Amino acid sequence: MTFLRELLGLLVPVECAGCGLDDVAWCPSCAHRLAGGLWRCEDRAPRLDRLDGSGPLPVWTLADCTGHVRRAVIAWKDRGRLDLTRPFAAALARAGGALGADLGAGPLLVVPCPSTAAARRRRGGNLVDALATGLADGLVTGGVPAAAAPVLARTRGHDQVGLGARERSRNLAGHVRVPARHVARLTGRPVLVVDDVLTTGATVAACRSALERAGAHVVGAVTLASTPRPHGAPRLPPRPGDSQGDPWPGRVVRGRVRG
Repeated sequence: MTFLRELLGLLVPVECAGCGLDDVAWCPSCAHRLAGGLWRCEDRAPRLDRLDGSGPLPVWTLADCTGHVRRAVIAWKDRGRLDLTRPFAAALARAGGALGADLGAGPLLVVPCPSTAAARRRRGGNLVDALATGLADGLVTGGVPAAAAPVLARTRGHDQVGLGARERSRNLAGHVRVPARHVARLTGRPVLVVDDVLTTGATVAACRSALERAGAHVVGAVTLASTPRPHGAPRLPPRPGDSQGDPWPGRVVRGRVRG
């Protein structure tokens, strides 16, 4: 097997999708960037606020979408590096075990954000489905009954890449829905939304609205990574129960989630 791997490496050179290290798809150093536990990041996403005064949805993430993590996510989504699906899903599985007790809800449905039909064709499916499955497995390991449930669909709209906050919201407006065959499964159920990267929050907000229209109770969202807050952008005011002095309320510390 070693000989075959070496031969394959000569024919199709492999490098770490994050740092470019030769002969490894995802090196330990880059993997460590997704191993620090989940932390709260909703104060980075202006489109998570709602006009009904309910405030932004709690969102947890594993890493800043910068540097090696950003490079790897782009390679995974847009450059055919499907060999990253397993380690990315495994990172969320490990983190999910610590998140379950903090949510205080179950059994949970873990719902991936949907992709456009064009993106699914280009990528060979909705990559976020695997992240949802990994997170659900982690929740089960942590003692919370959970199952991945790809119940959302995108009806129209374009990919979100390169769009600003307003454009993302307009692109998604009315285009995320729950097909009728899934409504009965969602009614009254607690739901956790999963996406690859939190940018403006428009995608998570659109998914939340569609799920709530179908009768689900959306308790939060989890992403693999989060775009840093723009320089100078204000933080959201603290919510009851958040640590006033903690710049990252909700960071996992020694397996427990604060906040």
